[in-house]
Formats: sequence, C-alpha cells, structure tokens
Amino acid sequence: MEKKKFYITTPIYYPSDKLHIGHTYCTVATDAMARYKRLQGYDVMFLTGTDEHGQKIENKATEAGVTPKQFVDNIVEGPRGVKDLWKLMNISYDRFIRTTDDYHVSAIQKIFKKMYEKGDIYKGTYKGKYCTPCESFWTESQLVNGCCPDCGRPVVDAEEEAYFFRLSKYADRVRDLLVNTDFLLPRSRVNEMVHNFIDPGLDDLCVSRTSFKWGIPVDFDPKHVVYVWIDALFNYTTALGFMNDRYPDSDYEKYWPADVHFIGKEIVRFHSIIWPAMLMSMDMPLPKHVFGHGWLLLDGGKMSKSKGNVVDPYILAERYSADALRYFLLRDFPFGTDGNFSNELLINRINMDLANDLGNLLSRTTAMADKYFGGTLPAEQAEGPEDAELLAMAKALRDKYEADMEKYAFQNALADIFAVIARANKYIDETAPWVLAKQESDRPRLARVLYNLAEVLRICTVLLQPFTPTTCVKIFEQLGVADELKTWDSAANFGAMPATATLHKGANIFPRIDAAKELVELEALEAKAKAAAAPAEKPAEKPAAPVAEIGEHEPEISFDEFCKVELRVAEVRACEAMKESKKLLHLTVFDGERERCILSGIAKWYKPEDLVGKRLPIVANLAPRPMMKGKYVSEGMIVAADTADGGCSIAFFGEDVPVGTRIH
Repeated sequence: MEKKKFYITTPIYYPSDKLHIGHTYCTVATDAMARYKRLQGYDVMFLTGTDEHGQKIENKATEAGVTPKQFVDNIVEGPRGVKDLWKLMNISYDRFIRTTDDYHVSAIQKIFKKMYEKGDIYKGTYKGKYCTPCESFWTESQLVNGCCPDCGRPVVDAEEEAYFFRLSKYADRVRDLLVNTDFLLPRSRVNEMVHNFIDPGLDDLCVSRTSFKWGIPVDFDPKHVVYVWIDALFNYTTALGFMNDRYPDSDYEKYWPADVHFIGKEIVRFHSIIWPAMLMSMDMPLPKHVFGHGWLLLDGGKMSKSKGNVVDPYILAERYSADALRYFLLRDFPFGTDGNFSNELLINRINMDLANDLGNLLSRTTAMADKYFGGTLPAEQAEGPEDAELLAMAKALRDKYEADMEKYAFQNALADIFAVIARANKYIDETAPWVLAKQESDRPRLARVLYNLAEVLRICTVLLQPFTPTTCVKIFEQLGVADELKTWDSAANFGAMPATATLHKGANIFPRIDAAKELVELEALEAKAKAAAAPAEKPAEKPAAPVAEIGEHEPEISFDEFCKVELRVAEVRACEAMKESKKLLHLTVFDGERERCILSGIAKWYKPEDLVGKRLPIVANLAPRPMMKGKYVSEGMIVAADTADGGCSIAFFGEDVPVGTRIH
C-alpha cells in the first residue's frame, strides 16, 4: 500500500546575519513534526532554506566589501553558517532551497510572466513609504508613529516605476478562506488578518523594484527585479520542481499542496493573504494550513538580528547538546504563543526533566537490573497491585500524545510523556526493589517491577524520538531494544519487550548541571561571543540623566521621542482577579487588531465587573514584560492617573469612540 504523504516547510530565512535561537525554535518544531510523521509511516517532504535577494542584502554586501552572492554564501554555506547550524541541531530536512539557485530563478521569471499575461500583474508607479529591513511597502495610513508597523523602524519615501499584483481582486476569496476554513492557525490570528488588513481594503501589491539590482530580473523588462514576496513565497513550489527541470514534475504532483507551513507570527500576513491570492491567480491548489507561531522573547522583547538582542544557539547546543536545547524549546513554550527565553529556564528544565526524571529513571532501572540479575531479567515474574496505574498510563500514552501532536501542541505531548516518567519514578518508591531483592521469594516480583520500568522507558523513548533523536538511540542501547520495538505501532503495545530483556547500565544521558556556576560561565561566554562579533567600538555615550525624584518633572524629551509612544483605545473583553497577587488584575483587551493580555495593579480600586465591556486607553507598543516569575507576559499598560486621596482613576471612552482609535 502506498504511503500517505506529508509536506511541511519552515519559512526561508533571511541571511542578513547569523541565525539566532528564534530561527532555531521554528526549525526544531518543524523537524519534530516531520520526524513524528515519519515515525507514523508517512512519506515526508521537509523543506527549509534561505531567502537571499533584496536591498538589505545588497547594502550589507557593500558595507562588507563583497558581492551580494559572496555575502550570502558565507552566511549560508560558511563556517557556523545556516547549514552548519542545522547540522548541529540534527535537522532532518529533505531539501534546502536558496532563492539564488538557478532553477528557482528561472521558475520565478516564468511565474511572474504568467501572472502578467493573465492581467494580474500590471505596470504602474509606486509612491509611498518603504521599510528596508522588512522589505515592505506601506501607505501613510498603515504607519505607526511614522514608522513601519511590523518592526517599528523608520521608513523612507519611495517613488519609482513598478509592477503591481492585483491583490484587491482576490480580497473576497481570501477573506472567505480565512473566516470559513481552518487554513490559518491558531484561529486567534484570523481576526487580526481580516479586521486589520482585508476589511479596510486591500491595496494592490508592489512586486518589482528598479532602485536596486540584487534580485531576479523580470526577463521581459530587465531594469526591474522581482520584489521579495513573489520570489520568496513560491519557493514552496519551485523546490518541488514547479516550472523548473531541477526536480521532476512528479514531486510537485506528489507533495503539493503543503500540509502545513510553519512560520513566525510576524509574516502571517504575507502567508495568509498574499500567498493564497497569488496561488489563486496561478490556479494552483492552496496549502492546507499556515501555522503562525509566537516569538521567543528576551528580557520581554522580540529577538532581532538588527537590534543585536539575540541568543546564539551554537553556544547552547555545543555546551548542553542539541537534544537538550531541542527539548527545552518545545517543552517550555506553547507553540502558538510567545515565550520568554532565559538561560536559567533552560538549565532548570535540563536538570528537572532530563537529568532528574528521565536520566534518573533510566540509571536506576538499568543499575538495578545489573545488580540484581546480571542485566538479564528472568522469565519468572509476578504482578502486583502497584502495577495497575502505571500500566494504564503507559498504555494510554500514545493516543494522548498523538492527539496533541496533531494539534501542534508539542509542549502538551512532552508533558504527557513526562507525566508517565514521573509516575514510573514514584512506582520505584512504591515497590521498593531494594527491599524485594532481600528475599528469594520476592525475586519474581522484583523482575516484573524492573520489566515494567524498562517497558515504560521503551514506550516513552519511542515517542521522544522526534524531539531528542540522538539521546533516544543511547536509551535504546541501554535497554537492549530491537529495531522492531522502536516503531509507532509498538508504542501502543505494552508488553512487547521480551520478558527476558537484557539491560546495560551506561553513562548518564544528561548529567546534572551546577546552575549557579553555569549561569556565570554562560554569561561570560555570551559576552565574549558578542564582543567578537561587534563592530569597532564607538565613542562612549553620555551618561543617562538621573531619574527624577517625586515632585520633579521628568527630563524633557523631543517630539519625535514622544511620537514613539502609541496610545490606543482598547475594549476590555475579559477581566479577573489573580490568585497570585492581590494588587493585580488580569485583563484581556482588544486593541482593534488583536487581543492582548495586560496585568495592571488596579485591583484595589476596580473590580473585574467594573471594567468588562469598557473602553479605556492603553500604551499599545510597550515591550512585552514577563511577570509573576515568567508565568504571565503583560503586553501593554493601562493609562490611569493618581487621585488626590491616593486612589486611581481611568478615563473611559464612550461607544462613539471606535476600538483601536489612536490617541493623540
């Protein structure tokens, strides 16, 4: 019987600099999903790659004194580059596309021409705002405080002859796709796309440039180069042989449409609006799903190569192992939401789950098998009343795990596994094998206890393979597991291991880390790496002005600085008191574009029922702030004033003021 197909992709990453932990997060998640589907028996195609054209690359290459191609070659193929990082992280991609590959270039030219001949691309003049870092055009009304709404950086005026894609032509069809299907996941992203981009009216999209040369030439009008989103988005099809002879047409017919594109939430707009519209123009099938995952935050803010606030995955993977880093990334952060990264969280997770729970269970089980039976368990075994709960959990594990994996809830799938591992450690204490070993009559019971532990470990290890593939090989070796018992089907069959299994005590799979010492050393390593990568030292800046004391005015700021603060009218959708704090209220507010969480210290003066349904002012562009030891992330601030009697007063707006209105 022919295998079922599964096609999964990462975004193609922009090689303007070395990749950071955020890129690694997305790629590890995609790899885990691909490995999971292979484990289930699917014929999987896993694509990743790099998006290498554009003005930013051209500018960076000029600064470095090399050609654009030399610049991207160094970052993609060079030492500690993109491909080296994916090798280190054990990424099992099937294909790696570079948009400078000849076959992709020729295919994009054909696609551009076909859309032009259909009338969906036309020549005009672009006049508006352009963000070079994002490679995005914007209208004046789309800017936030005069800056790019995606990255918050300044834009420049741009006017040039350009080709445009008739995006507006497909607005209704795209809206229907988003609203009435599960095309875009998680569903929380749908309202933002529809209300913020489609309902206000889709403008036609600029799809060529003449102001720089580093791009794919429009073959019938060579002074133009194809603008980034046609070039980048169609990689998902050209890598399968669409409109090129690098790969057979049968690959496209076999794997397209994609089952899921995993992407960061910052490019959801391009993948959920522009991409389906272009496919509609080409009369091509649409991907089944686009999943926009959250960001890894550092000190409450999004990591960014241009800001320099990034975490180097090389340091962490080389120090703790790729498997430890892979596990942490997919265990701590729900895939659809933002998560706050810290070295302390990483080390604690390694110690608690991998060293204490999994490593300790394996070490104790194999050591006791060696000590009491010379490694090989006897055939005579006896059940006991302590077995029932552990066996029930182990037998139900695969189905629970599968349900979570199918929803891309990696953190829940791992939690399911480690709940069974925790129960197995408790089972050791309940059965006390060291006591059973003292009486010859209890040896059959001792043998069954160790068998149950080994079988639980085997099933858990089968399901951990998508996450920690290298470690799973080591565990299987210590348990003496045959290849036929490492399969998906075997994970649903408790008791599949021979009763006379032979176990071998090996090295600790995850040695425990001295957290205090390690954090100091890690900070020094990261500082050294940043210093090595930093440009020549700039003159020292003047010290910041001291913070004003109570009763004093704050230091003056310029009008431009003030304009960076985005005040917006938001509606309180939900509000509740917090068990963890008597001062804080947990508010869910809608700012006209999306729902966000805000923790506000106003519980002394306002009850939740006083606020639900009310419209109030918020600071909308405040960097997300982890609170309550990282359990919550507050994504804004309520604007309130102190009253003369020491109270608090919020200025509410009436229903005549639309939600999302900017406050000036």
